[in-house]
Amino acid sequence: MNAQQLEKVRNEDGFVAALDQSGGSTPKALGLYGIEESSYANDGEMFDLMHQMRARIITSPAFNGDRILGAILFEMTMDRQIEGRDTAEYLWGEKSVVPFLKVDKGLADEADGAQVMKPMPDLASLLDRANEKGVFGTKMRSVIKLANQAGVNAVVDQQFDVGHQILDAGLVPIIEPEIDINSPEKAQAEELLRSAITAHADQLSDGQLVMLKLTLPDIDNFYADLVQHPRVLRVVALSGGYSRMEANTRLSRNNGVIASFSRALTEGLDANQSDEEFNAMLSGTIQSIFEASKS
Repeated sequence: MNAQQLEKVRNEDGFVAALDQSGGSTPKALGLYGIEESSYANDGEMFDLMHQMRARIITSPAFNGDRILGAILFEMTMDRQIEGRDTAEYLWGEKSVVPFLKVDKGLADEADGAQVMKPMPDLASLLDRANEKGVFGTKMRSVIKLANQAGVNAVVDQQFDVGHQILDAGLVPIIEPEIDINSPEKAQAEELLRSAITAHADQLSDGQLVMLKLTLPDIDNFYADLVQHPRVLRVVALSGGYSRMEANTRLSRNNGVIASFSRALTEGLDANQSDEEFNAMLSGTIQSIFEASKS
């Protein structure tokens, strides 16, 4: 583990940029960016366009370690280059932004009001490659839709089981048990989730650190005890479908929680914008998320 990166993530103001849209969400992300599906003929062309979008964001003067602590990358982004350098190396060496890697392979079918992650048979080799590329940590996402104890436990148990494998590889896992913001039982699910996460965090050993990526809660500062937990490096919040304004407003009411927004980060960016327009829009967005994360 890189000590400088650990220090930055632990102590500096800022937020984590989520640039990890995968295959299923890429067409929607490109569409919001002004690139229609008719613009590409196959997945290869689609991912080329997605990488161009991510590279434009990362190379923008607005995107740097002054306001951004880290960036979560899709595996294919980690394997590509920006300005002739591996993406993770460019992020840290050029921008002072700590690189993370999305490692999950998507969601299994819903059971007990939740979706656990699909199996990750190649995780060990992926973690080896992440270490070789200079990646600091990982991210993996599950989804909780109802306040079902069995479903919540299945999600959290799996997240921490895989998290231990990631810790053993010398990386810091971002554990993301997202609660659907449209859940009719959101507040009750948050109660179950907080208890389940706390039980697992309490069992971590000295030197084992995890990050948590959580849906913005209905009750302000609901996760305050986890923010202060000695085994939790940072608690970050996903935007979860809220508009950037709504996500920022909710985030600013949760002390010590910082953003890790994806769609809310790229909201308003367009492939047809001039560099001046693009950079100005991105800088304004980054500043608003940065300010909301400072509370």
